[in-house]
Amino acid sequence: MSASSGFKKIGKISLIVGLLLGAVGGWWFWKMYYQGNIRTKNQEPEILYVRTGSTVEEVKQLLIDRDFIEDQASFDLTAKTKKFDSVKPGRYRIRNGMTNRELINMLQAGLQEPVKFTFNNVHTKEQLVSRVSGKLEIDSATFLDQLENDAFISQYGFDQHSIMTLFIPNTYEFYWNTSVEQFMERMAKEYKAFWTEERKAKAKKMDKTQSECIILASIVQSEQGRFADEQATIAGLYINRLNKGMKLQSDPTVIYAIGDFTIQRVRNDDLDYDSPYNTYKNEGLPPGPILLPEPEAVDAVLNYKRSDYIYMCAEFGTGRHKFTADYDQHLKNAKAYQTALNKKGIK
Repeated sequence: MSASSGFKKIGKISLIVGLLLGAVGGWWFWKMYYQGNIRTKNQEPEILYVRTGSTVEEVKQLLIDRDFIEDQASFDLTAKTKKFDSVKPGRYRIRNGMTNRELINMLQAGLQEPVKFTFNNVHTKEQLVSRVSGKLEIDSATFLDQLENDAFISQYGFDQHSIMTLFIPNTYEFYWNTSVEQFMERMAKEYKAFWTEERKAKAKKMDKTQSECIILASIVQSEQGRFADEQATIAGLYINRLNKGMKLQSDPTVIYAIGDFTIQRVRNDDLDYDSPYNTYKNEGLPPGPILLPEPEAVDAVLNYKRSDYIYMCAEFGTGRHKFTADYDQHLKNAKAYQTALNKKGIK
C-alpha cells in the first residue's frame, strides 16, 4: 500500500469517526434540550413547592425525591450548560413530558403559578392566619405576631381590634411565596378600592367611620347570613338602638366573646360574660368585627332601611326574624321562640 493510499484510508476513518462523534454529540444535545425528560405520576400535572431560601442542590434533590427526572445525567449536563446556579421560590406546575431546558428555565425565571383562594366565614385573627398560611408560604406564628404588633398594624391606620376590618372577603390570587408584608399591602390596596367615594360619603352621612360600618356589618351578617334581604332592616334596627343610646344586645357578640361558635342557644348566664365584645354589657359597637363581613353586608349597613324597629327575635324554623317597635310584642315573640327551642331540646 502506498503512502498516499494509507493517508486516504486514515482520512476516511477519521471522517467516519468525526461523523459518529458529531451524531452522538447531536443526539446528546437533542436529548438534553428537546427530548421530554420530566415524568409525572399518571402523566397528570403535579405541583412543586420551592421554599424561600432553597438552594439549587436542595431543589435538585427534591426533583429526584419526587421521581420527576427520568435521565439524571442529561438533566445534570443541561443544568451545567445553562449555568443553573440559582432558583426562585414559588409554586410550580410540573407537566409530564417537559424538557430539561423548560424545567430549568421555569425555575430560574420564577415562572410560578398563582394561588387562588377565598376567605370568608372568618371570625378571629387565628382563623384568618390559619386560612392564609394554609394557602401561602406565610408562617402562621409570624403572621399572628404581626397582627398583634402595634408598630406594624399602626402603619395601616388600625389598632389590634380594628385591624380585622382591613380584610375584605373575596377571591384573590397571590403568588405562593408572598410575604406577610406583601399580603398586607395587597389587602390595604383592596380595602382602599372597596371604599369608593360613594361608600365613604354614606358612612360619613351616618356619622360612622369605615371600621365602624364594617363592625356593624359583621353583627348584621352574624344575625342574618341566610336571607340577605333582611340585612338592611337589621342594620336599620341597630342604627335606631345606637341613636337612642340603647345597648345592641346582640347574641352573636356574646358567642364571639365566649369564643365557642358551636353555641346554638345563648343563656342568661352567658349575657354576663365579661368582654368588650359583649353588647349586653357594653354600650355602642364592640371594638372590632365579630366576623369578616361580605361586601354585601357592608352595603346593607350603608344603605340601611329606615324604620321604627328596635326589637327583633328569630323565628324558629324559618331562618328569618320578627321585627317590632313594641316591647310587649317582642316579649311574646321571644317566648314563642324559647318554647320552640325547648320542644326541640336545643340546649
